[in-house]
Amino acid sequence: MALAIWAILVATLAPIAHEAERTRVTLSFSADGRFVLEVANDPLWLLMRLETFAGGLVPANMAPAARDARLAQLGAVFADRIVLFVDGHEVRAESVAYLPPAESDALAAFRLHGRMPRSASTLRWLYGLVADPYPLEIRQAGGSSAIEWIHGTNWSSVIDLTRSLPRQTRWAIAREYLWLGYTHILPKGLDHILFVLGLFLLSPRLKPMLLQVTAFTIAHSITLGLSIYGVVSLPSRVVEPLIALSIAYVAIENLLTRELKPWRLALVFMFGLLHGLGFAGVLRELGLPREEFLTGLLTFNLGVEGGQLTVIAIATLVAWPAMTRGWYRHRVVIPASLVIAAIGLYWTIVRSAA
Repeated sequence: MALAIWAILVATLAPIAHEAERTRVTLSFSADGRFVLEVANDPLWLLMRLETFAGGLVPANMAPAARDARLAQLGAVFADRIVLFVDGHEVRAESVAYLPPAESDALAAFRLHGRMPRSASTLRWLYGLVADPYPLEIRQAGGSSAIEWIHGTNWSSVIDLTRSLPRQTRWAIAREYLWLGYTHILPKGLDHILFVLGLFLLSPRLKPMLLQVTAFTIAHSITLGLSIYGVVSLPSRVVEPLIALSIAYVAIENLLTRELKPWRLALVFMFGLLHGLGFAGVLRELGLPREEFLTGLLTFNLGVEGGQLTVIAIATLVAWPAMTRGWYRHRVVIPASLVIAAIGLYWTIVRSAA
C-alpha cells in the first residue's frame, strides 16, 4: 500500500517537477536612469501561480493562445509579486508587458519598464513566486554585469549601484553550480532518480551496476557539453517523453532478465544521451556565467554525478540486508520495477500530450 501511494504521488508531481526552477531574471539600467526588468518563467506554471492571487482557475487542457491572452491580463498581478527596494523605498514599474514564448516549450516573460530615483545608490530585490534558486543578472549602463543566485523568496544582497559590479570568484561559481547540479537530481529530479533506480535493480552484483552507470555518465556528459555549446539540440517536447520512455524500458527489462546483456549497455548509453539533453535544457535556461562558462558547465555536471551516486548509495544501504536473500528478486526487484515501469509509461503519455 505504501509503495502504491508513493507511486501515485511521484507520477502526479513529476510532469511539473522542474517548472519552478525555470526562472531567470535580468535587470538592465541605462545611462538616463531608466531600467528594464525581464522575468522569465514557464508560462503554464506562471499562470497557475498568478491565478491563485487573482482568484481564478486554470481550465484543463488550456490552449496556448488562451493561456497567453490570460497572462497578458495578469500583468498588474505579476507586478505586485516583485519588489525593487531602492535606498529604503519601493520603486514601481511604469509599464508591464507580457512576452509569450517564441516556441511551445520555451519560457514566457514579463517585461517591466521604469525609472530609478535620482542619485539612487543601493538596490535590493525580491520575487515572491518561486521557491527554487534562480539567477538575477544585473547589467549596468557602463557595461559591467554580475549574476547573483537568489534562493527562493529570499531578498537579494544589497547591490551598490554607484560602482562597477564585482565579479564572482571562480570558487563561488563552482560551488553554486555544483549545488545546482546536485539538487537537480536530489530532490528535484524524480525522473532521473527512477532511471538510476532502474539500473540499480537489474542485478545485486557490483560489476553490472558500475558498467551501466559508467555508460550512462559518459553519454549524458557528451550531450550536455555538446548541447550547451550549440552543437546538438532537441526540443524538450521531444526529449522529455523519450526520457520517460527510457525509465519504463529499463524497468520492464528488469522483469525479463537478471543479467547485463550487451544491448542493455548500448541502450543505456543511448538513453544517457537523451538525459544529457534534458540536463542541458535546464542548464541553458538557468544560464551560465559568461566569464566562467566552462567552470559552471563542469561543476554542474559533477553535481549531477554526485546526486546520482547518492541515489545509488541510499538504494544500496536500504536494499543491502535483502540483496543476498533468495526472495530479493521476487519481493523487491519485480514489485519495484513494475511500479517504475508504470510511472514511466504514464509520464510518457502525459508528456507526449502536453
